[in-house]
Amino acid sequence: MAKIVVAVDSFKGSMDSLEAGYAVKRGIGRVCGKDVEVVVKPVADGGEGTMRALTAGLHGEIVSVRVTGPFGSAVAASYGLVKEKRLAVMEMAEAAGITLVDSSRLDPASATTYGVGEMILDAVNRGCRDFILGIGGSATTDGGVGMLTALGYEFLDDTGDPILPGAFSLDRIAEIRSSQVQEVLRECRFRVACDVKNPLLGKQGAVYVYGPQKGVKEEEKELYDRKMAHYAEKTRMFTGKDMRNEEGAGAAGGLGFALLSYLNAVLEPGISLVLGILGFEEEMKNADLVITGEGRMDAQTAMGKVPVGIAKLAKKYGCSVLAFAGGVTRDAGKCNEAGIDAFFPIVRGVSTLEEAMQKEQAVMNMEDAVEQVFRMLLMRKTVFE
Repeated sequence: MAKIVVAVDSFKGSMDSLEAGYAVKRGIGRVCGKDVEVVVKPVADGGEGTMRALTAGLHGEIVSVRVTGPFGSAVAASYGLVKEKRLAVMEMAEAAGITLVDSSRLDPASATTYGVGEMILDAVNRGCRDFILGIGGSATTDGGVGMLTALGYEFLDDTGDPILPGAFSLDRIAEIRSSQVQEVLRECRFRVACDVKNPLLGKQGAVYVYGPQKGVKEEEKELYDRKMAHYAEKTRMFTGKDMRNEEGAGAAGGLGFALLSYLNAVLEPGISLVLGILGFEEEMKNADLVITGEGRMDAQTAMGKVPVGIAKLAKKYGCSVLAFAGGVTRDAGKCNEAGIDAFFPIVRGVSTLEEAMQKEQAVMNMEDAVEQVFRMLLMRKTVFE
């Protein structure tokens, strides 16, 4: 019996990873029946959707907690809880994401990651000691000080008072204390999905590269970078470690730096982390065909997005790789060079983007497209001989 592994990234705004994967399975089933084993795995790259994909793949549950949002108002943040593994799967954007606020309200001076720390504490109190954290999509440039404050670290000014939330007060840090940090945090291990390689400071750092999308004005870049540098130096003096030049330190407005410096986190490429945790390698060792895909395939896909990450692992074991996408561009041929043997758009007729993205329509398009491709494969007997 042939084995097919299906791992399709979410079609944002349309199908999540598992919905897309099971649509593929149904399309195969129309043609192959019980002649093949089809294994559907959720997948993501460390960004949006990673928490739900990993939680589903690990048979965990989604929990919700009220935390402080990026500008002080309470928000409902969800994370994955896998009790038997004492594992929490989180996305920092649930508590401090840019999608939580109107773009006209972005303010780096006061935006805080405090809610991220509250999420972590909630999971610690539920017994979690292992954490997987995606850090994409932040609204903050506070260097992770908000998160650390929620965890019990104290960042005090020269009068002994706590500094205000946000990036503006980072250069007012005179003393850092950890006497209020729970001892149990020393038992916790943090793996962080991070594809950003930027250091904390300088022209390639958190402020200069990512600050503008969070409200930093051109004329403010130097000011905020100096504030961040002051915080980095105070952190070095407190921890005895200088992580400011580490790859990923500049991720999520410097949250990567805080995780490296204070929580001994390990930063890993998102797709590699996800594939490893969900056991993809074992599944692919005896697979005959791998099917992947995403909402739009283009030259950027070939630069390391989910389908290519899947393809690279599949090729390690000699598997053929097919991909399905909502749409493809002229330059998507680069995906063939990156290990995807063939890819197919699933839209079957003229339609608006809104129509194509309706879940019911997208699921039907996926099933129909997969069915026709497998009719061709059976006809040629290239896979099932």
